[in-house]
Amino acid sequence: MKAGGTPLSSAATMPSPLLLWRFKVLLLFVWGFSCCKIGWDSVMRMGGDLQDLFLYEAFLYYNPLLLMTLMVWLWGINLWVFSQSNIGYSRIFDLDQNCLTHQEVWKCATWLTIIVPTSMTAYLYLYSHGEVSLAASQPVLLYAALAMTLIFPFDIFYLSSRYFLLRTVWRIVFPLQAITFPDFFLADIFTSMSKVFSDLERSVCRMAHRQVASIAWFEADSVCGSHAVAIPIVLVLPYIFRFFQCLRQYKDTGEKSSLLNALKYSTAVPVIFLSALKYHVIPDNWITFYRPLWLISSVLNSFYSFYWDITRDWDLSCFTRIFKFSKPHTLSYLLYGRTWVYFWAIGSNLVLRCTWTYKLSAHLRHNYITVFTITALEIFRRFQWVFFRVENEWNKMNSKPSVQMSMVDNPAEEEKLLGSNAHNV
Repeated sequence: MKAGGTPLSSAATMPSPLLLWRFKVLLLFVWGFSCCKIGWDSVMRMGGDLQDLFLYEAFLYYNPLLLMTLMVWLWGINLWVFSQSNIGYSRIFDLDQNCLTHQEVWKCATWLTIIVPTSMTAYLYLYSHGEVSLAASQPVLLYAALAMTLIFPFDIFYLSSRYFLLRTVWRIVFPLQAITFPDFFLADIFTSMSKVFSDLERSVCRMAHRQVASIAWFEADSVCGSHAVAIPIVLVLPYIFRFFQCLRQYKDTGEKSSLLNALKYSTAVPVIFLSALKYHVIPDNWITFYRPLWLISSVLNSFYSFYWDITRDWDLSCFTRIFKFSKPHTLSYLLYGRTWVYFWAIGSNLVLRCTWTYKLSAHLRHNYITVFTITALEIFRRFQWVFFRVENEWNKMNSKPSVQMSMVDNPAEEEKLLGSNAHNV
C-alpha cells in the first residue's frame, strides 16, 4: 500500500505548468531589473565626458546580438502562426519531422535573452570599476561561445537544425546549385540584417586588433573605425549574394522576372557606396555631385523594393488567410479578413522601406540609438513580410498538383514547370 501510494503523493506535489511558467516569468523580470540597475549604476560611475563614448562602445559589441535575439523571437512567432493556421512550413522549407517547433525556437531566444544582457552588464560593471582586462574579455568570450555553439559537431543542441542553417548559408554564399526556397528566403532575411553583420565585423575586427575597452576604437580612420572600407563591403554582401541567386535562377529557368529581381538588389549597391564616399572625397564634390546621386539611388531602391514586395512576393488576392486559425483565437479574430491589415501591411512596408535606406547610408548614422531603432523596425518589417511570403508560397504549392495534372499531356510544359521549382525568387 505504501509503495502504491508514493506515485500518487508525488503527482499531487508537482506544481502545475501554469504556475511554473509564471514563476519563470517572474524570475526573468527580476533578472532583467537587476541587469538594468547594475548597468545604469555602472554608467553613472563614469565621468560625464566618457559616458557617451563608453556606451557607444558597449552598444557596438552587443547591439548586433540583441537584434539577432529579436529576430529569433519573431521567427518563433512566425512558426506559431504557421502551426495555428495549418501552414506546412516543414514542407515549404523541405525540413524533416525533427525540425524546430516554435516552443524550441522560443527556448533558444530565451537563453539568448539571458546570456547577452548578462554579458553586457558584466562588461559595464567591470569597466566602470577599473577591471579593464576582465571587461574586455566579456564580449570576446560571448562571441566565441556563440560561434562554438553554432558549429559544435556533436549531436546536442539541435544539431540537425544547426547543420541545416550552416548548409543554407553555404549555398547562399556559393550559389553553385539550383536555388531552393530556403536559400533565397534566408538570403532575403540577411538583407534586412546587413547592418547587424556590419557591426559584427567591426566588433570582431576590434577584438582581433585588441581594441576592446580601449580608446583606440574611437579613431574613425583606423582599420576598425567608423570610416573603414570594410563597412560598405559587408553592408553590400547580402545584396550581392541575392543578386547572384537571381542570375542563377535565370540560368536554370530562363524566367525574365529573375533578371528584374536581380536589378532590384543591384539598386542597393549605389546607395551604400555613394554614402560611404562622403569620407573619402572632397566635401564640395560630395555636396554638388555625389549626394544628388545618392538621393536618386535611394528613392529608386526604396520604391522598387516596395513595388516588388506588393506585386511579386505577396499575393493580395488571398491576403491575411494565414491568420485563419484552425481553432478560435483572439489574434485570428483581429487579423483574419480585416481590411485594416491591408492598409497597415502596405503602408508600414512603404515607410520602413524608405527608412531602411537611412540605415544603409553610413554618412547618416550619427545617433546609434536611432540606428538601432531603425534596424529593429526593419527586422519587424521582415517579420511581417515572412507571413505573406510563406502564405504565397503555400498557396502555390497547393495549386501545383492541379496545374501539373492539366499539363500531363504536354511534357514540354511539365518539364519547364518542374525545372523552375515553382519558386518566384
